[in-house]
Amino acid sequence: MSKFFLFALLWWLVGNPFLALIVLLVVLYFIDRRFIGLSPSLTAPLRRNRRLSRLKRELLVSPHNATGKLEAARLYIEKGKYAEALELLEQVSSIYDSADVVYEIGLCRLKLGQLEEGERLILQSLESNPKVKYGEPYLRLSEAFAPVKPDKAIGYLEQFRGMNSSSSEGSYKLGRIYERLGHREEAKRAYSEALLVYRGLPRYKRRAERRWAFLSKWRQIF
Repeated sequence: MSKFFLFALLWWLVGNPFLALIVLLVVLYFIDRRFIGLSPSLTAPLRRNRRLSRLKRELLVSPHNATGKLEAARLYIEKGKYAEALELLEQVSSIYDSADVVYEIGLCRLKLGQLEEGERLILQSLESNPKVKYGEPYLRLSEAFAPVKPDKAIGYLEQFRGMNSSSSEGSYKLGRIYERLGHREEAKRAYSEALLVYRGLPRYKRRAERRWAFLSKWRQIF
């Protein structure tokens, strides 16, 4: 109802319903970006594309620039271009022999549908450094296996929650898997836990977790 009155007020101020709607959507977008975080950033993809274009030009001049290749690979991962990222990561894997790079190669293989090889590499990275990416590998494994092996996905989510008890994301995603399996009570408990974790966070950490708390509340209601 408040949005309707805001729209009516904007319509009265600007004298055009279409312009009022655009202004309202812009206002709601900035409110969401500031307080909730459900909407994607409009500027981040532009900054990422500019940086990637610059790196590609640099690599044409210096094709053995391993640092540039690694940065470009990570930008490709952010864009969801996993084949391009994998090609670059494998070129620098002998130079950057780290758990992070092994994990990123495994992630690319997971996203390209090579579940067994991706899982093997990610577990190898965790064996080398159990704290790699602060538990993110377990989240990515759970996402990959949720459609085909939900029990395994649940196990990985439990491991993530054991490592990162101050994150609502793991509990929310656990609830979604339980929901798909038809385990409604377990799903409700997982959503409740996501909200409980969020309420216990200090203010400075709530911004990053607000999205998952909001989605958990939404799932509880509907």
